[in-house]
Amino acid sequence: MKQTGLGKGLAALLSDLDDQTIASVPQEDLSEISLSLIDANPNQPRKVFEPDALRELADSIRQHGVIQPVVLNKNGSRYLIIAGERRCRAAKEAGLASVPAVVRNYSDREIMEISLIENLQREDLNPIEAASAIKELMEAYDLKQEEVAERLGKSRSQVANTLRLLNLSAPVIDLVKDGRLSAGHARTLVVVEDQTLQLKLAISACDNKMSVRQLETKVKNLLTPESVKGGIKQPVSIELKELVIDMQRVFATKVKILGNDNKGRICIDYFTRDDLDRIVELMESLKNNQ
Repeated sequence: MKQTGLGKGLAALLSDLDDQTIASVPQEDLSEISLSLIDANPNQPRKVFEPDALRELADSIRQHGVIQPVVLNKNGSRYLIIAGERRCRAAKEAGLASVPAVVRNYSDREIMEISLIENLQREDLNPIEAASAIKELMEAYDLKQEEVAERLGKSRSQVANTLRLLNLSAPVIDLVKDGRLSAGHARTLVVVEDQTLQLKLAISACDNKMSVRQLETKVKNLLTPESVKGGIKQPVSIELKELVIDMQRVFATKVKILGNDNKGRICIDYFTRDDLDRIVELMESLKNNQ
């Protein structure tokens, strides 16, 4: 995990969140905390806990105990979960009365960042949960995409592409949440403005088990118009269609080409100031590399 932009306390805690055992944590930092005193974080990015995986973890805890301590924040006489809600849930299911914990005292902002980063590190979030959590962090602390990308140790384009998933229609978002549609498939569908067509393509991708590449081809064939010259339709070349897809990936926004190989227009959409700033930065980078 890139540590640029992270405070020393946050970076140190994240290093403790790697896959380590209790033995690797200094004993003076460990406490045995009653589960009755531990509260779930209402701003936890992860909303879905797979029941089967939870039962498997509970079975493991019954046999071996809680191998990795949870991380808690002192909250008056109680404790708030920063990292390890799934372990707490499984420990309760296993019948434990308490869990080993590392107790810290962090600000609301640090708690939000830690919860998000910890889940992203372990890939515990589905793409929509990740996008919603990033958006919430940006809005709560007035952060730009570049700033949140730096704090999360991700590229700006990764953050932009993740946030774009929230522009999908509600039924398609549900398919992503349910794991039927991957983030790659979903990003391909963001450029489809017709929500009925968007859902139709999403269901087709699920039912026919399309690859992302196959879905990209289907989308560009549907969205790339044919130009009319002298009353005769001239199909857009494969190369020009490929250019549209490549530009959408690079600029992380909608790109349209009107015309053919000889004449036409390229339109690059931006929906926020962050989108525009990102496009400008990419153009500056291209100029500097010439």
